[in-house]
Amino acid sequence: MNCAALLERMPPPWRLDKAESTRECLKYRRGQGEIIIVNHGGHGWWDAGSTAKGDVFGLVQHLRPDLNFGHARKLLREMVGLQPSFPEHERVRSRGEGGAPAAERWSAAKPLRPGSRAWRYLAEVRRLPGPVLRAAAAADAIREGAYGTAWFAHRDEAGALTGFDMRGPEFRGFAKGGDKTLFRMPGWIPSRTMRPRRLAVAEAPIDALSLAAIERLQGDTLYVATTGGMGPGSVRALDLLLAGMAALPGALLATATDNDPPGERYAAFLAERAAAAGVRCERLLPPGGLNDWNDILTKGRGA
Repeated sequence: MNCAALLERMPPPWRLDKAESTRECLKYRRGQGEIIIVNHGGHGWWDAGSTAKGDVFGLVQHLRPDLNFGHARKLLREMVGLQPSFPEHERVRSRGEGGAPAAERWSAAKPLRPGSRAWRYLAEVRRLPGPVLRAAAAADAIREGAYGTAWFAHRDEAGALTGFDMRGPEFRGFAKGGDKTLFRMPGWIPSRTMRPRRLAVAEAPIDALSLAAIERLQGDTLYVATTGGMGPGSVRALDLLLAGMAALPGALLATATDNDPPGERYAAFLAERAAAAGVRCERLLPPGGLNDWNDILTKGRGA
């Protein structure tokens, strides 16, 4: 039984987002913010909005928590042999505020600057040091949003902005109409010819910047963040980076995800992608049982 075929037949039906799907990861949508990724040739899935994942039996019970395993088996028997038809999800762009393309809104935003509300939030609340913030501003990785929020750029392999993560004292979210790829913060002066030998992957941009601060911006490292669940765009961006690093001597993927069960699952997934690309992998954990890398700075143990 194909997980995609099940999604298409579970009321209300899920539809395929072809623009954000790859051959290995099919992105299905239903309702506002509901996303499930089908992988492993239709035999596996994961929920982009949580840590839930599994096989087709688990998918039935994820969608219908009222069904026990026996009821799930009975429902699936009625669908044996059915194949997905891949009905396409129609994107609806919002009008008014937030309706402009993400790249257009990014271009209109102010650069991060010392003393601004976003700078104070990052420096005083998140305890990110000035040199790292200035380096991020120079790389155009952060800009100023409304109400003291900081905007963190997501870019594709060509450097084009695809969307941006938003974090502030009272708000968090992702740009409407934008696509998640990877937040990227180079440990060197930005250059199109420079390729990293080391890739450090965190979950949130603030954690990636915190690790960069703790490591004093290692010149051979690209610090990246996925901003929550890894959809097809993030997986593709990661695989392209790993493929470009594979031939470099000493290439390394450092998994700097959170020190909790979801973080361990992320780290295991990243290790699988590194192994597939032929890149060595190591696990980085915040010391002292802390949950994430920003905890080190906010608790006064870091840079």
